[in-house]
Order: sequence, then structure tokens, then C-alpha cells
Amino acid sequence: MEQFSHIDENGRARMVDVSGKGDTRRVAVAQGEVRMEAETVRRIREHAVAKGDALTVAQTAGILAAKRASELIPMCHPLLLEDIRVALTLGESCVEIEATVATTGKTGVEMEALTAVSVAALTLYDMCKAVDRGMTISEIRLMSKTGGKSDWLRGGEGI
Repeated sequence: MEQFSHIDENGRARMVDVSGKGDTRRVAVAQGEVRMEAETVRRIREHAVAKGDALTVAQTAGILAAKRASELIPMCHPLLLEDIRVALTLGESCVEIEATVATTGKTGVEMEALTAVSVAALTLYDMCKAVDRGMTISEIRLMSKTGGKSDWLRGGEGI
């Protein structure tokens, strides 16, 4: 049976010791979306949301969230992040969110990218809930990761 890295020999949770790993450039990309009424998208596009510029606030929230992932996820290592990019794209009835996070270090940045997308989506919901409480946050997923022992690409064996 495979040993989980976050469980010690007594079955207790532990943070993985990464001290023996070498530093490598690590990049992770995550995506997600917030589905909403077309009228809500129109209001976002026209800056007609009562709470302000929903896209800018959600983008900023995503960046801040990536920097705080280790405070929210118990076994997540605190990392010195070198680059965080959060992009929000308006569709006809959704906002697509993509976060790219990079560092040079001993462990990856997948959790930081996923946290950025999640919090950007939650912030967008909060900004627009007075207009559309039926919004749905969905499809939050890792798209790729590079660095460390292996690279990974959604839909592929490896890159």
C-alpha cells in the first residue's frame, strides 16, 4: 500500500519535510469559472455593480489569496512567491478565471494557484450577489505544473 506523504508512521498528520529537495523553478496554472446571468456579465462589463469594479477587486483578492495559501491549508508550506498573475475573462454568461503562480524552491505552487482561483471566484460572487444570487462557482482545477521531479499537463501524460 502506498504511503501518504502527509501521514506519519502513527497515522498522524504532518507537514512533509522538503529539506532534502533541490530548488527548481516551479510554475502552476489553475482555472475556474463563475456562471451567471447574462445581465450580471453586462453589469460587470459596464462597471455597473454597486460594490465597485468587480473584476479588479476579484483579481486583487486572488493575488492576496495566493500569498496566504499556507495560512489556510494546514499542510501547505509557506513559499516566497516570485510571480502571481490572475486573469478574469468575461464570457456571455460566465467569468473565466486563470491564475499562474511561480517560485523557485523545494515545493510546488499548485495550492497557491488553486487558492487564487477559488478566492477570486468567491470575491466575484460577493461583489455580484445583490444582482444574481444564483451564480455558480465551478470547474476549479489545476491545468499544469512544471518543476520538481515531474511536469504535468491536464489531458496529457506529462510535458
